[in-house]
Amino acid sequence: MKLKEMLKGLNYEITKGSDEIEVNNIQYDSRNINKGDLFFAIQGYSTDGHKYIPTAAEKGAVVVIYDEDVENLPECTMIKVEDSRKAMALISSNFYGNPKNKLKIIGITGTNGKTTSTFMIKSILEEAGFKVGLLGTIANYIGDKKLHSDRTTPESLEIHKLFKEMVQQGVDYCVMEVSSHSLYLDRVYGIKFSQAIFTNLTQDHLDFHKTFENYYEAKLLLFKNSENSIINWDDEYGKRIYNDINENKLTYSIEKDSDLKAEKIKMHSRGVQFTVNYDGKEKEINIHIPGRYNILNSLGSALACLNEGIDLEVIKNGLENMNGVPGRCEIVTKNYNLGYEVIVDYAHTPDGLENILKTAREFTEGRLISVFGCGGDRDKTKRPIMGKIGTELSDIAIVTSDNPRSEEPLSIIEDIKNGIEKDNYIVVENRRQAIKKAMEIAKKCDVIVVAGKGHEDYQILKDRTIHFDEREIIKEIIEELY
Repeated sequence: MKLKEMLKGLNYEITKGSDEIEVNNIQYDSRNINKGDLFFAIQGYSTDGHKYIPTAAEKGAVVVIYDEDVENLPECTMIKVEDSRKAMALISSNFYGNPKNKLKIIGITGTNGKTTSTFMIKSILEEAGFKVGLLGTIANYIGDKKLHSDRTTPESLEIHKLFKEMVQQGVDYCVMEVSSHSLYLDRVYGIKFSQAIFTNLTQDHLDFHKTFENYYEAKLLLFKNSENSIINWDDEYGKRIYNDINENKLTYSIEKDSDLKAEKIKMHSRGVQFTVNYDGKEKEINIHIPGRYNILNSLGSALACLNEGIDLEVIKNGLENMNGVPGRCEIVTKNYNLGYEVIVDYAHTPDGLENILKTAREFTEGRLISVFGCGGDRDKTKRPIMGKIGTELSDIAIVTSDNPRSEEPLSIIEDIKNGIEKDNYIVVENRRQAIKKAMEIAKKCDVIVVAGKGHEDYQILKDRTIHFDEREIIKEIIEELY
């Protein structure tokens, strides 16, 4: 494609060369550059892409997009822009034929509930006869085709490439998890969302955002780029989001009066039954995932689809046809007769841990046993909070390692212990051994919640990443013990 076409809609300065040249491909990683490519020099977490401009040029890049002063310009076309990240988003969209304009895009943001909500919306839209793409934490999907996902929300270049593939495959809707990182780093810059859902806001990612206010402001960006906003009215930050946006906003709730409220709630160990009333129509809905927070996820998903003109009966069927989400309140032992249950959940924040333990408590007849830790190289302030929550809400807590990364696991565990006031816990550093310990001490009618990793099939250690799928491990332990 001609560079001039790729630069449409962008303010830029040609500091060397010409915008009349042809470009073969676009890259932001200099290691992937081939002859004839364009290279984006992007400020990253730990390194600055401007350092790799000479390498990119040596490997055959014919264009470099940059936003900082560069000494000794290489022998290729140099385009200076105000912001390389925003430029990458706009250029990537142009390069792939602006596929975002041929899709209806629904975005979900919030600390918890994003993944489950995307799967719920996908199920509803498919029930309505649409072909659906999904971008999220567990995987990316183009219809039924599953693709590997490296992060909750991809870089803008990958987003628009995936959008193009979706359009080519006849996809009507893309449902996206939109992380605070992606909003702050302009990964979704230039995308107009048809619906934006706010699930909740609790402490997370302060290692990146530094303050809670920054975290909130990042989330708010999604709603300023959406035609319609769907807001959890029961969350304390829901009202603030509502007041900070101007128009086309609807609310959902369990506790307060709202546009879509769940009533006549009946909890059970394998799901929830509730009733909604919308536009004079009342429907009873049975979802196959337990927990009050999954009622809220259902309501937000339903309201977004109602806004898209989908009938309430279709929404009911879509929600009821979804059997669960990998690693989200997933009962791993349902095919075994152990006398107790083991649940795997991705809860890795104070709010997430509190939600899953309170949910499990609702259907636990015996003791509630929790296994949890905290990730290394992440927000340290939440560690003692999670220690307190884990021990206060469990009968027995087993504190262990999560993804320690560069930190010492026992040092992380000490931080967790600083918040513990009870003596109902033990420390088992090795995560596999911690899960096994929980299963060894479990009795009839007990429930074990293994929190923190959920769908992840790896563990990040100081010097390597190992395969670690808790669902596989639990099955192995069952074979060892029984």
